Amino acid sequence: MVDDHLPTARPRHYPSDTSDAEWQVLAPHVPAGTGRGRPITYPRRDVVDAIRYLDRTGCQWDALPADFPHHKLVYHYFKTWTRDGTLNRMHNSLREQVREHVEGRHRQPSAALVDSQSVRGAETVGRPSRGYDAGKKMNGRKRHIAVDTCGLLLVVLVTGANVQDRDAAKPLLWALRTCFPTIGLTWADSGYAGKLVDWAATHLALTVHIVAKLAGQTTFVVLHRRWAVERTFSWINRCRRTVRDYERLPDHHAAMVQWAMIIVMTRRLARHQNT
Repeated sequence: MVDDHLPTARPRHYPSDTSDAEWQVLAPHVPAGTGRGRPITYPRRDVVDAIRYLDRTGCQWDALPADFPHHKLVYHYFKTWTRDGTLNRMHNSLREQVREHVEGRHRQPSAALVDSQSVRGAETVGRPSRGYDAGKKMNGRKRHIAVDTCGLLLVVLVTGANVQDRDAAKPLLWALRTCFPTIGLTWADSGYAGKLVDWAATHLALTVHIVAKLAGQTTFVVLHRRWAVERTFSWINRCRRTVRDYERLPDHHAAMVQWAMIIVMTRRLARHQNT
């Protein structure tokens, strides 16, 4: 049983990843407790700081600096918030705030972009949830994401790296259409061309527009709409924990992706409030 009955008046000597302005943005979404059992006296900001620090630096759970809460306590809240939907609610609320207050758009998107990225799996990734991507010559997992036109994450799905984009796109688009009924148009690359386009139109009433490479293209070229989702991958990869997959459970890698985007969004909202 995890015991979080620890002193509250302890100075922060650890390298905090969350500024005061960012914490003011994030604090209303962090649960203070259930009201049952022993009173929760440990500052939730310390727990959030520890999760963000681990995601950003890529260290192991038991390698968290000693000034953070005990790693078992931090992992307990990481796992609990992932399982009970707290992380999703936190992430979705921040995304809506960024769209409305920073981007000046409607809180709910009307279009999306989808793409995938393969990442190498560490030895902690079990064989049933990993695979070999022959195209990228990579053994590990693949994360399939849907983002809005601002590059903010909407849906993330983690599979083995051997799963084709077209196969993973069906549950990804289904979740996208279910969670965001306002979306009617999606852009994708040539890996999603074929029967998927007709399937999405028939079953989801969703238009999938394929953005193919330019004729004779051999180097990097900024393509219409596709650059936004590629930029999102670069935002995610700023956190070292997401550059390689160390998680035993695919849901936990998806959670690390969401925490990476939470770092991006809280910083944008904090800068916007200070201007």
